Amino acid sequence: MSAEVHIHKHEVKGKNLLLSIILNVIITASQVVGGLLSGSLALISDALHNFSDVLSLTFSFIAHKMSRRKASLNHTFGYKRAGIMAAFINALTLIIIGVFLIFEAIHRFTDPIIIESGLVIGFAILGILANGSSVLLLKSDAASSLNMRSAYIHLLTDTLASVAVLIGGILMKYFQIYWVDSILTMIIAFYLIVVGADLILKSTRILMLFTPKEVDLKSLIRDVNRIPGVKKLHHIHVWYLNDEELHLEAHLDCKEDLRMSEFNALLAEIENLLFTRYHINHINIQPEFRKNDSKSFIVQD
Repeated sequence: MSAEVHIHKHEVKGKNLLLSIILNVIITASQVVGGLLSGSLALISDALHNFSDVLSLTFSFIAHKMSRRKASLNHTFGYKRAGIMAAFINALTLIIIGVFLIFEAIHRFTDPIIIESGLVIGFAILGILANGSSVLLLKSDAASSLNMRSAYIHLLTDTLASVAVLIGGILMKYFQIYWVDSILTMIIAFYLIVVGADLILKSTRILMLFTPKEVDLKSLIRDVNRIPGVKKLHHIHVWYLNDEELHLEAHLDCKEDLRMSEFNALLAEIENLLFTRYHINHINIQPEFRKNDSKSFIVQD
């Protein structure tokens, strides 16, 4: 039998994502022009990262729209994992761009050129304003959706990159320290790789149906087995369908041959425990009594 607990969902606003895309198109075009005129690798790398954000944000926007489609006979879960797939792909782009920028920074460090620092400072300020606005637009959505979080991190790293470019521009203008352009680019690149790797790990755990780290299965089993009427919980699977829906399916050995109404009462008690203590909101439990099958907690079907 299955049970579903009401989920309080944060309503993700697609229009904020659309506004962020428009802002990033404007800032990317501006930074490309500024980077070519000034000769700043940091500014060009920031523009490249912004361009990847345009693509990533567009992909996130499409995934967001797809995830809202209703389930059907051919798609019984709907498209709820579209956002997770978008987060995974966006994380990959962060790493690819980071690796590319490291090679470019090394090349520029060994062959430095004079950079028009005044333009760098101006376009860096423009980048901070545009990216900072996008970060504020997506901040509330980032906490409730891995897809939106990946888009948010793209924009947050852009804002930090623009701050780094501004610092570099000031150092070049007033202290003639031109190699700082390459150093700042490498710092930005390493940060992109670290953040991207973390996002890949998180999205992969969901896509591969791994047990969430925050769910202690041994503790969960002990808690359920303590409930009067329960003999043993086994054949357990726990996984995230998306950012909000945490599922559990299991077999439940009962101590007595219960009537359906009696099992419904027992199920309600188990459901309440799993939701309040472990935040599991979709539960599918198969009742059993003296059934001759494996009683292992984890069974590979």
